Amino acid sequence: QVQLVESGGGLVQAGESLRLSCAASGSIASISGMGWYRRAPGKQRELVATITSGASTNYADSVKGRFTVSRDNAKNTVYLQMNSLKPEDTAVYSCNAGISSPGRGWSQYWGQGTQVTVSS
Repeated sequence: QVQLVESGGGLVQAGESLRLSCAASGSIASISGMGWYRRAPGKQRELVATITSGASTNYADSVKGRFTVSRDNAKNTVYLQMNSLKPEDTAVYSCNAGISSPGRGWSQYWGQGTQVTVSS
């Protein structure tokens, strides 16, 4: 059994910062890519940022220069540092990871999501 658990969401004012964390736990042999996605009310889920096992990163144009994704492989954790937050960043943020488990091979896992609300 593998779980991804996010933390760090909340309500902030425009211009402030938040740091999201997502920790993977359970029967884990290896983790490949990890990333963050978000879904705003009435919109489809969109990619925010991803990071490979080799620490290569990719960002949505809307967050470049404001958000930073990182990972701690020893802790099986991925982070999203969000600076200069805007009201349009308001969404439920979910983490995703490719994880292999002994005897099960690779699967994609999702966290339950954490709400980020940015007031103007």
